Amino acid sequence: MGLIKRYCLDTYALIEIAGGNPKFSFLLKEEFVIPNTTLAEFYWVLLKNRDKEEADFWCEKLLNSTIDVAKKILLKAQHFRYLNRKKDISFFDSVGYIFFQDNNYIFLTGDKEFKDLDGVKYITK
Repeated sequence: MGLIKRYCLDTYALIEIAGGNPKFSFLLKEEFVIPNTTLAEFYWVLLKNRDKEEADFWCEKLLNSTIDVAKKILLKAQHFRYLNRKKDISFFDSVGYIFFQDNNYIFLTGDKEFKDLDGVKYITK
């Protein structure tokens, strides 16, 4: 029996899925989670770049895959940001990265700041 791949998606991946990028379409058949902080950032990006109707559609569609982030993860994420401050990693991305580490997921992103970090599946547009 093989291990189940479980992905933790960041906003980059969600934007690519919503945009129909075929490089990310395999995720629709995989088990994945989205930290609630990432969903909030994704909602903001859709509101800003598209419209409220699309933002509401995607957030409703992804709601069952969303997990609340514990306070200890938020604090560890800020520490991770501090240690990597030269990379200028966002708070939201830091939360996703620490969340995946604490929960044994694969962190899926296209953000260059994570390209060479352990446990990251890096896919670009």
